[in-house]
Amino acid sequence: DYTPGAFSVERHIRGKWVCSTCHTITQAPVPAQIIDKGIPTSGLLAQVLVAKFLDHLPLYRQEGIFGRSGLAIPRSTLAQWVGACGVQLQPLVDALRGVLLDCKVLHADETPVAMLAPGQGKTHRAYVWTYGSTEHDSLKAVIYEFAETRAGKHARTFLEGWQGTLVCDDFSGYKALFAQGVTEAGCLAHARRKFHELWVSHKSALAGEALDLIRAIYDVERLAGELDAEQRFRLRQLRSKPITETLRQWLVLHRQCASDGTAIAKAIDYSLNRWTALMRFLDDGAVPTDNNWIENRI
Repeated sequence: DYTPGAFSVERHIRGKWVCSTCHTITQAPVPAQIIDKGIPTSGLLAQVLVAKFLDHLPLYRQEGIFGRSGLAIPRSTLAQWVGACGVQLQPLVDALRGVLLDCKVLHADETPVAMLAPGQGKTHRAYVWTYGSTEHDSLKAVIYEFAETRAGKHARTFLEGWQGTLVCDDFSGYKALFAQGVTEAGCLAHARRKFHELWVSHKSALAGEALDLIRAIYDVERLAGELDAEQRFRLRQLRSKPITETLRQWLVLHRQCASDGTAIAKAIDYSLNRWTALMRFLDDGAVPTDNNWIENRI
């Protein structure tokens, strides 16, 4: 077993009995282990997994840490343990996926990670796809799925048969899902980010006006955070909808004055082209305004 900084050995004594009449031997069963006939306890395996996936400690670093504690465990052995734990945890992942697919609203996002190419001494870009319930759900469930590419087939496979509302960015890999009946909900934070970048880099007065209007929408959302879906819907209709109408009028007006290809034109076009998806939250209190919840889980 392992506690931070120290290893220990567990000794299991199994009683054995012989029937005096038939001479049948009976022995206490071996305690259940995560790795059959393996030496690591559940505590040591948990330490390896948490250090690797939560604390971002590669196995070669853990090898060194364990060595300083008095027990050198080769990284190849640690890698085998990680793989074996993944197999044992798969039923839990499958059950959690079933829970997610029962949700009417889901988040999705993907982020690049460096993947070591075996034998080549270099890395190439792979992706971690992330799917989760919303912050308004009682169960805050998240599933991370590794894939070697950013192809949209990964999202289609994970969400196969699901027909809810998907909160995501404008990545083309999700478009096939919308053609199959999934409802698209856009990310208002992505739209805001376009104007924020202009404000930070050029102190654009127009970008500042857009940020003020979007900030007003988020002010309403802070009030709606503790409400149920129906109450949130009514509040958004009362307070947020007039703001969004003003924002759309502002976008249309200033787009007419902006030259094609300029930074402000691109920022405005992003919002106008995705307006229906960005405003999805107005008609459903269960839909969040942005994808920040899942992005912050990555």
